[in-house]
Amino acid sequence: MAMAIYLTAGVSGAHLNPAVTIALWLFACFDKRKVVPFIISQVAGAFCAAALVYGLYYNLFVDFEQTHHIVRGSVESLDLAGIFSTYPNPHINFVQAFAVEMVITAILMGLILALTDDGNGVPRGPLAPLLIGLLIAVIGASMGPLTGFAMNPARDFGPKMFAGLAGWGEIAFTGGRDIPYFLVPLFGPIVGAILGAFAYRKFIGRHLPCDTCVVEEKDSTATTQQNASL
Repeated sequence: MAMAIYLTAGVSGAHLNPAVTIALWLFACFDKRKVVPFIISQVAGAFCAAALVYGLYYNLFVDFEQTHHIVRGSVESLDLAGIFSTYPNPHINFVQAFAVEMVITAILMGLILALTDDGNGVPRGPLAPLLIGLLIAVIGASMGPLTGFAMNPARDFGPKMFAGLAGWGEIAFTGGRDIPYFLVPLFGPIVGAILGAFAYRKFIGRHLPCDTCVVEEKDSTATTQQNASL
């Protein structure tokens, strides 16, 4: 993740996650005109990444299925589908999985804002991507066994779309559950990112000496009022 941020920061601001993009639009003055194109690009990128992995490992997929007599599209084939996207621990339910994805993405979003906010302590600058990558690794190590720590709707839904087309079909989206599991990593991170961004702006950002977004909003309001008076 850190390498991806370093690679794309100068072009797109390293928008790799729809949940983060939506939260930045709502709470950090991100241009709303870019939200939909960015999300489409994020999902398309994840889809292509899954296709690349499948192409490179195709022979191993087939060999594993034949050796273990696995029929692609069955519940047993979810172990292979899990190479592309996330599925929950069988011992947790839909609500618990949603809560996990919501909480860990809220933490991620809050820390992203904190680490990239020069008004919040010592500027992190080039270290921010490494710290964000470290945070994701810590979250994965602690919460990964529960849901696979998606935290990113594109990284999960794009590969699920590919898996569905590659023979896993409906099981790629439902995860073998009555309520389609794809809804959890699709909406859980979005809700979590919004809550995390709201909490940061409400309880931390507004009290900092330099809240860039607020300053921009005030400048915009002042300009509008000045034009109106003319």
